[in-house]
Amino acid sequence: QLQVVESGGGLVQPGGSLRLSCAASGFTLDHLAIGWFRQAPGKERVGVACISSGGSTASFGDSVKGRFTISRDNAKTTVYLQMSSLKPEDTAVYSCAAAIRQSGCTDRASGYNYWGQGTQVTVSS
Repeated sequence: QLQVVESGGGLVQPGGSLRLSCAASGFTLDHLAIGWFRQAPGKERVGVACISSGGSTASFGDSVKGRFTISRDNAKTTVYLQMSSLKPEDTAVYSCAAAIRQSGCTDRASGYNYWGQGTQVTVSS
């Protein structure tokens, strides 16, 4: 059974950095595209970033471009979301999701079948 689990959330001051991890089990990571999404209180879930199964393709939401990066270590079956220059508006529950696909990735939630429980990120002084 394919499962993904997020970790690394927490409280950080504005301008700070945080790295989230998405660990996959039950399936070979190098066949999975991974997407990161976030949902703030009272708002809809939005795509933050995604990375293709081989890592050659990555995409970012406009609000995080230049501040967030995404990478994967297939040997460790983990995908990382490095978040820098964090702002209070980045506060949300961040979730990762997996899709079995040969190439590319999507920032649409409908493109993913397997979801983690989410991890809270709070940016506040």
